[in-house]
Amino acid sequence: MWRTLIKSIREYKKPTILAPVFVALEVIIECTIPFITALLVNQIKAGCTYDVVLRYGLILIVLASMSLTLGWLSGRAAATAASGFARNLRKDLFYNIQSFSFENIDRFSSSSLVTRLTTDVTNVQNAFMMLIRIAVRSPLMLVFAIIMSFLMGGKLALIFVVVIPMLGIGLFFIIRAAFPIFRRVFRKYDALNRSIQENVQGIRVVKSFVREDYEKQKFGVAAEELRQEFTKAEKILAFNGPMMQFCLYINMVFILTFGAYTIATTGGLNFNVGQLSSLMIYSFQTLMSLMMLSMVFVMVTIADESSRRIVEVLSEDSSLQSPENAVQDVPDGSVDFDHVSFRYSEKAERMALLDVDLHIRSGETIGILGTTGSSKTSLVQLIPRLYDATSGTVRVGGRDVKEYDLTALRNQVSVVLQNNLLFSGTIAENLRWGNPQATDEELKQACEFAQADDFICSFPQGYETRIEQGGTNVSGGQKQRLSIARALLKKPRILILDDSTSAVDTHTDAKIRAALKSYLPETTKIIIAQRVASVMDADRIVMLDKGGISSVGTHEELLKTDAAYREVYESQSKAGEQE
Repeated sequence: MWRTLIKSIREYKKPTILAPVFVALEVIIECTIPFITALLVNQIKAGCTYDVVLRYGLILIVLASMSLTLGWLSGRAAATAASGFARNLRKDLFYNIQSFSFENIDRFSSSSLVTRLTTDVTNVQNAFMMLIRIAVRSPLMLVFAIIMSFLMGGKLALIFVVVIPMLGIGLFFIIRAAFPIFRRVFRKYDALNRSIQENVQGIRVVKSFVREDYEKQKFGVAAEELRQEFTKAEKILAFNGPMMQFCLYINMVFILTFGAYTIATTGGLNFNVGQLSSLMIYSFQTLMSLMMLSMVFVMVTIADESSRRIVEVLSEDSSLQSPENAVQDVPDGSVDFDHVSFRYSEKAERMALLDVDLHIRSGETIGILGTTGSSKTSLVQLIPRLYDATSGTVRVGGRDVKEYDLTALRNQVSVVLQNNLLFSGTIAENLRWGNPQATDEELKQACEFAQADDFICSFPQGYETRIEQGGTNVSGGQKQRLSIARALLKKPRILILDDSTSAVDTHTDAKIRAALKSYLPETTKIIIAQRVASVMDADRIVMLDKGGISSVGTHEELLKTDAAYREVYESQSKAGEQE
């Protein structure tokens, strides 16, 4: 796990190495100061001159200044390394997520991925900073302070033999009890983020159905569960501080009592005041280093679960990969489904598509109709290889889609969904997702064909009008037309309209379909629709039922041979006449 995370250090190796080096030098100096102080105390007791005191004082000032400088340098290096590490970690996570297939994305909820990119990375960042600074400082300080304690205090330093194991055992039981709780905490974080995300995305629906109280209650439950788990963990970790303080005071009382007794009974011959003062400082340094070390263990305990969650994403390989020597050119827009069956996962109880055998010629316009749940979208998602067929073969341009480079294939297939997403930015910036090099004239032409130019020009800033996140400041029909224009700019071999004119009126829908024929005459057009009027002029219409093809033909042929098609057409025609 840690080997995977360490790969994200990269260009921050230098500050990562310098931080512990500076810390080590700082510890050596800090452990030297009490020794010099003890010498000074003994010199004063022996009746030294002012010059001796001044000399020792200057030495202590220099050592303190060096310690301060090294502490600043180590803190600066640790902050640089930890922040850079976190930046690279988020970048690696985000980049890997971008490579995921739909199947990979289905394994992680969006709220969970957000938590991993934010909270989990922050936990790992804090732990990393502690590991390269405090986790180096504390053990070194512990070792040096104990060595100096035995040199200065002799048998009195044996108190550490009792105190340190006692602290270690206590810390072990604290971490052992807290670790499972932190593992549960991050699942609660996911639930809380999911509640927030759903509420924010669906705020219009929430208000339309007056469900604010229900959403508040749902959020309150998630927040309360998180509070309870954190409280339980913090109650366990709360034993750490008092336990450390207890051992510190026991240590001080022991050293003061027996140190003072030894000085009084021996007249300072075996143990003097300078040694006592230095031993007190070393004992304080020893226990403080243990306390800091316990904080590191706590932080690492929290970060351990975060690390596992991060590595899950980093280690996830896309289920769809481009083959070696992949085909880079899509010769035409022909599409063949050769006895294709498909299900979304191995655990799925039923096939989404079953033995689909369909052959579409390049440049042909195909309409697809079917009831809700008939797997219309599932069918077209296999064309740009967003999923792989479970059995059978999908061919584009006469070649198996698995032979193509994924980028090359998807660049030749444009998909316009019913609920297409617009990103925050100007209208022009959103349109250029289809073609980053498109000129202003090309943008306008595509929008004219998509019947979007008129409403864009009605805005005061025209094509520079800013779109809010998710396209919340434009209507559903406007959003669909902008999405169609964006797809047209790509000039693909295959254009898929997945119920993408459902929010526009039939007159505008007809204009868009007419424009498609003139703007992209050689492009294969696959139109999924609920309205027969949207596909009735297609070269062929495919009727789907329960994941299989029930019939294929022109509008006139299906009226004669397919009762279900005829029923849909007649019911929609009557509804249109009544309107």
